Amino acid sequence: GRAPLVLLLSATVSLLGGLIFGYELGIISGALLQLQTDFQLSCFEQEVVVSAVLIGALLASLAGGILIDRHGRRRAILVSNVVLLVGSLLLTLARSFTVLVIGRVTVGFAISVSSMACCIYVSEMVAAHQRGLLVSLYEAGITVGILLSYALNYVFADVEEGWRYMFGLAIAPTAMQFLSILFLPVNPVKFSSWDSDCQKGLIPLQDTEDRAAAKREPYQERHYSFLDLFRTRDNMRRRTLVGLGLVLFQQFTGQPNVLGYASKIFHSVGFQSNSSAILASVGLGAIKVVATLVAMALADRAGRRVLLMAGCVVMAISVTTIGLTSRTAPLAMARDCKAATGPNASHSLSQHPLAPVPPQSAVSPIPPVSDAVKSQAGPSFAATTSLTKVFASTQSKEVVPNSSLTQKRDLVGQSKKEALESTGPPLSAAPWAQHTVLNWITLLSMMAFVSAFSIGFGPMTWLVLSEIYPAGIRGRAFAFCNSFNWAANLLISLSFLDLIDAIGFSWMFLLYGLMGVMAVIFIYLFVPETKGQSLEEIDQQFSRKR
Repeated sequence: GRAPLVLLLSATVSLLGGLIFGYELGIISGALLQLQTDFQLSCFEQEVVVSAVLIGALLASLAGGILIDRHGRRRAILVSNVVLLVGSLLLTLARSFTVLVIGRVTVGFAISVSSMACCIYVSEMVAAHQRGLLVSLYEAGITVGILLSYALNYVFADVEEGWRYMFGLAIAPTAMQFLSILFLPVNPVKFSSWDSDCQKGLIPLQDTEDRAAAKREPYQERHYSFLDLFRTRDNMRRRTLVGLGLVLFQQFTGQPNVLGYASKIFHSVGFQSNSSAILASVGLGAIKVVATLVAMALADRAGRRVLLMAGCVVMAISVTTIGLTSRTAPLAMARDCKAATGPNASHSLSQHPLAPVPPQSAVSPIPPVSDAVKSQAGPSFAATTSLTKVFASTQSKEVVPNSSLTQKRDLVGQSKKEALESTGPPLSAAPWAQHTVLNWITLLSMMAFVSAFSIGFGPMTWLVLSEIYPAGIRGRAFAFCNSFNWAANLLISLSFLDLIDAIGFSWMFLLYGLMGVMAVIFIYLFVPETKGQSLEEIDQQFSRKR
């Protein structure tokens, strides 16, 4: 009789975990505008505030795996909730730049541990035929969390010290997740064997066939050291290859950067009034949510391999199309950091309620649009910029702060540019304004890319990672792959502008297309199908196969 309740609570924990993650990534874009004026933050300090989450998350991906394996998944989520509450309180009550940074590092640590523990815990709690749906629910939570954060950015944009409310509201879903998990059973894999769990009734959601199989062949949990990830024992080296391949291809197909150009594409196809630009940005978010829901529905039917390969094929075609169209209709680029500290600072909050105008380079490697374009595009064009930027960076589950290298490069020649940008050319004179059809093709390609990522690499990478490792090392293995995910994300963000300077925008996107083709080949050769199999069957299948 407890099965439906545990199923509901597992779904709640997964959804809330994703929601908190997406919310914390998205909320900074609106909060930063107010923080910059309240704390008089320099460009570098703004960058530090955004990047602090990355530092916390990197620490978590190094230390969190040990916490998850030694003390159990359930306890790890509870600890992450407590840490997140502390971080949110620090941010809400912050009176200095230092406290802000400490709060952001704390929040980054908590959401990173929570993201790993939630996926693993839920994958172990539920039956094989429901695992895809419930682990993918985490990804759906992320997209909803980001949309929610943008709605609240808008609501509190003109409120005095509204950023305190923005940070403080994260406490509500955190408390809900904490309470939900208190009612869930202790993590099954912490017991001596699979067989004894079934007899104790601690896995109420496992199928009867799963139980029968477990009783015929008791599953003994083995103990692993971290170095076993690179050894041939139980075919661990191949599992590590699969995990690292998925997280690296997830990044190297260009996902952190492609959407950074969304705002320029929206603008070039004519989204110039306030309402239409907001609709465009929210539309992109809605596409992500819908695509993730499709992935949830198909994960246990079509299977992980099929969705990964289909998503990669569509992504490769999309970025190749963007690369080819941009050769004919180049997109304008401008680099700017202190936009809101210029002559328009006094009305920047009301004019661009959602947009992190000064620190856009900190949220994403893509340079923001010039003031001239912004003033003609209307306030919500800036909203589009910020929304798509944070969307670009979250689906890897990480924010993509830029480094001081790009920041310094952005600052070079700033004083010369400000005079030029204030008298920028009219939109009609822009080189891409004449290529309406090509611009629409680019826009549709970008929407296809968003959908394909949200169906394939977005949710499936984390689902497969939570399945392919033995229980005894699952936390450390997941954390190890996660740290590479963060590192690759950062590397791509840092190298993006340099690569564009070196080889050009269109060649950059054609290169992403090539990486997409390579990802399809990798998935075809190395990633096994895991739908409908219990975690024990997957483990035994990996152990046997060479």
